[in-house]
Amino acid sequence: MSAFAEFASVPLFVAGVVFALAGLIIVVLGFGRLLQRRPIGFVMRLLFGVALGLAGLLAIGLVLGVQGYSALTQEIVAARITVTPRGEQRFDARVRYADGREQRYALAGDEIYVDAHILKWTPTGNLLGLHTAYALDRIAGRYRRIEDERDALRTVHALGSARPVDLFELRQRHAWLAPLFDAEYGSATFVPADRAAELELRVSTGGLLIREAERSPGS
Repeated sequence: MSAFAEFASVPLFVAGVVFALAGLIIVVLGFGRLLQRRPIGFVMRLLFGVALGLAGLLAIGLVLGVQGYSALTQEIVAARITVTPRGEQRFDARVRYADGREQRYALAGDEIYVDAHILKWTPTGNLLGLHTAYALDRIAGRYRRIEDERDALRTVHALGSARPVDLFELRQRHAWLAPLFDAEYGSATFVPADRAAELELRVSTGGLLIREAERSPGS
């Protein structure tokens, strides 16, 4: 499915496009009033058209901001992580995402740490086609001792990619978005990485969880 087709299935995106186009048309028609020397009619159309256009652009921006987040309706496996120790407080992590992508990271510490951003929408947002979503943010090595956290080698890698609009950051900066968001929060989890292990990174509306992966029969 193309990106446009995916967006076109979201009512809020469709409404945004309609509002933006309607606002543009009204502004253009407003200049006709100016040519007819009707300044009051021009100003009224200009203000209404700009307001309508901005509302449309805001709606489009919200939908674009969700890009990069994955829909979440129940507990799901976001990734499988293979941990391979490489020495004292050193290990590799191979991350295989649900979409088939795979990445490898060299980490330092006693534990493997992963965090994510989670967006929960209000019923109003749900009616507009927006649902609880998550985006994995970073993976890192974590030390048990505070002294090591302060002084030892730190290894942190980004799991997410840059988004055209970062809704998580916008919600933290702008309180006026509160009517659309039920909650926006970060969630993190970590487990020991001192032995070879196959792990499942699970995510639900309650946050992240790492557990031992179930072995298939005969493995």
